[in-house]
Amino acid sequence: MKKIIPLILLAFSVSFISAQEFEISTLRIGPYKIFMKNDEADKFGIKLKQTNYELKNVVKYNGETILIATNTDYDDQGKENGKMVIQGLSTKSKKFKTKSGIGIGSTKDDIINAYKNYPSYSVYPNYDDKGNKQNNSSNFVLNDLDAGTTLSFTIVNNIVTEMSVFINEGC
Repeated sequence: MKKIIPLILLAFSVSFISAQEFEISTLRIGPYKIFMKNDEADKFGIKLKQTNYELKNVVKYNGETILIATNTDYDDQGKENGKMVIQGLSTKSKKFKTKSGIGIGSTKDDIINAYKNYPSYSVYPNYDDKGNKQNNSSNFVLNDLDAGTTLSFTIVNNIVTEMSVFINEGC
């Protein structure tokens, strides 16, 4: 009996740590955070390139792909400080989930049920390159007004296919 309790505690702590590894929120995907500077990201063994808000940095995290957008960082006086900062993150990996259990493969109803009481959310249709509305594709967006970020779920045929976290530019 004395050996069972430590084993149960060990199993619980390992499962808690591994769950955090693949967490997505309005501020992060896994260990990568919005507003993270490039020197912090270097600790994970990657070198981020400047992308001017485009998701062009492709990184592997525990075998899963995350796309990262960066831009120049500025100091308190509005001058460039020679660093980059993460502005956006995106993944199509099924391993990443929100604390509510929403992830790739979740349904539109799952999202609505999980976030119907969230203080600020929006739903937008998607458009193709020619500006035509896509009837089978939309984005469900959680607006984190305190952090100034968004968590967007791309939904195609009522199934989540991509999750993205970005700075909310107020547009």
